[in-house]
Amino acid sequence: MRDTDFRHAGAVLEIDLSAIRHNYRTLRAMVGGTCAAVVKADAYGLGAAAVAQVLYAEGARQFFVAHLDEALALRPALPAGAEVFILNGLPPGAEADCAASGLIPVLNSAAQIDAWAGLARLQGRPLLAVVQVDSGMSRMGLPEDELEAVTATPERLEGITLRLVMSHLACAERQDHAMNRTQLAGFEAARRRLPAAPGSFANSSGIFLGSDFHFDLARPGAALYGIAPVANAPNPMRPVVRLRGRIVQIRDIPAGAQVGYGASWTAERPGRIATVSVGYADGYLRSLSHRAVAHVGEMPVPLVGIVSMDSITLDVTGAPAAVPGGFVDLIGPHNPVDAVATAASTIGYEVLTSLGSRYARAYADALCTERQTA
Repeated sequence: MRDTDFRHAGAVLEIDLSAIRHNYRTLRAMVGGTCAAVVKADAYGLGAAAVAQVLYAEGARQFFVAHLDEALALRPALPAGAEVFILNGLPPGAEADCAASGLIPVLNSAAQIDAWAGLARLQGRPLLAVVQVDSGMSRMGLPEDELEAVTATPERLEGITLRLVMSHLACAERQDHAMNRTQLAGFEAARRRLPAAPGSFANSSGIFLGSDFHFDLARPGAALYGIAPVANAPNPMRPVVRLRGRIVQIRDIPAGAQVGYGASWTAERPGRIATVSVGYADGYLRSLSHRAVAHVGEMPVPLVGIVSMDSITLDVTGAPAAVPGGFVDLIGPHNPVDAVATAASTIGYEVLTSLGSRYARAYADALCTERQTA
């Protein structure tokens, strides 16, 4: 990609769709069966429509988002054969809008089940849905008392065609965590109490727990986008994003000069400071202050001072290739998403989903003859 293509940009976010394709194929091969794609939060900040279309071309037919509005936005971008599921279920009163758009809600409570079944009776037709059970995370899904109430009165499910029964793992990235097997046993027990339907349990990390966790439909999300699926292990996924920030100016400073808000960093020697036009308004987390490392080519350059709204400052004393108007890698081959997350004391999910709207975005796909830009 030519930098002249982005002459107006303060920063460029490059998204490698070929890497997403590769990651999806890798995960699907591991489960040996049907593999969905989680594209909630605008495909973890990378563009749900572009990502979902690429994954549909790779054979994905099931797509999960969190909210009804996300599903309504995604539905026109996919062929009619794709299924779009809404993980958080539906707000009260939104059932008819969901059904009219051919979307499939994940029903997480007895109240959501009753509302969806009521619409099916009103419309005189069966409606597809997923029922989620809480297998121990105490977040989404039917808790034990509601599961008991629903299974004790099976007529409550009349009018609902169960597309899946699902649950969600809490600790799957830690493969030796006892919670994984505890949740597996709870999920299997819950399925036996509900009408027969395909099961869906494994998220990205759950795929790596082995075939006992795969069931009929895996639901990878983060791993598709290059985030490491297993804690403290080599990352088998290809990196998907590169974030390059433009150098606005470079100044020479003497020993004793202070940099940034709060005068929180003081130069111990004469040096060069590059101001880069990326800040916390762009999702470059303020917790990276004094902790992040960028790269000028192969050369690491530390972030010094506080991350500001629209800019950061880097010590480029040892990087003569840094020039005004040039770029530095903030996320890239030497500084992947998970490394940035570690520096920020967070997780790769937050880093990706925080990426802001002010970046020039460039989509590259080796299987396409034309690059898309947005």
